[in-house]
Amino acid sequence: MKLFVMTAAAGKRLIGKAVAAHPAVTEALRSGSVVIVAGTTNGYAAEEMLVKLGQAGDFARRRFFRGITLPPSRPTTDTGRLPDESEFPGDVVIVKGIWQLGKTLFDVVDDLREGDVILKGANALDLLHRRAAILIGHPRAGTIGAALQAVTGRRVRLILPVGVEKRIPGDLDRLAESLNAPGAQGPRLLPVPGEVITELEAISLLTGARAELVAAGGVCGAEGSVWLGISGENDPVERAEALIKSIQAEPPFETGG
Repeated sequence: MKLFVMTAAAGKRLIGKAVAAHPAVTEALRSGSVVIVAGTTNGYAAEEMLVKLGQAGDFARRRFFRGITLPPSRPTTDTGRLPDESEFPGDVVIVKGIWQLGKTLFDVVDDLREGDVILKGANALDLLHRRAAILIGHPRAGTIGAALQAVTGRRVRLILPVGVEKRIPGDLDRLAESLNAPGAQGPRLLPVPGEVITELEAISLLTGARAELVAAGGVCGAEGSVWLGISGENDPVERAEALIKSIQAEPPFETGG
């Protein structure tokens, strides 16, 4: 086993690369639709896909989100939105390999069919059971509320790219019951069905090596970092080492404002 430190930003880049290489995503890019719902981790996935398609020129990650968690010194609205959303670019909708500029999930959700893919980020991760939950600020459950109509109604695949920094020890259903109860304040919580892709799955998908979370934490820019233990046969471990070293210097995410 070899150990590597990975920052939250490097983890997002790793997950983005893995999602772009996911077999279901690759097929949907070729013959169906992929909807990348705006979110910070999803921004890396969108970037990786658009680069592969040769269409990344008009894409910028800096405002590719609807809600965001910032330090208390940087105010957002009560739903996690920035006060000025004039630069919000919308979601990334790709139909048969062509980016549909200006489209959002809401524009295309009724047209999605089995074989299509929706990517949606998450805010809480149960690592043990590979389940994720999403904070809800919208009274109609926002983008995940719309997405689930296609996922449960038409078997559209839901992939949840989420970093292990968002792991929580509690039961997601119990937490949702508490946060969603009458009288509670702040965002609500919705556990969702879907395929969770963390840094651990990303390593396996991209290299064939096994990854384990063995420690966490850091300072001086390494806050939220994790120690990953990589094991397996020599070739997969060497591929994982080369991959991790290629992304370890990924700069921190910035909103640009």
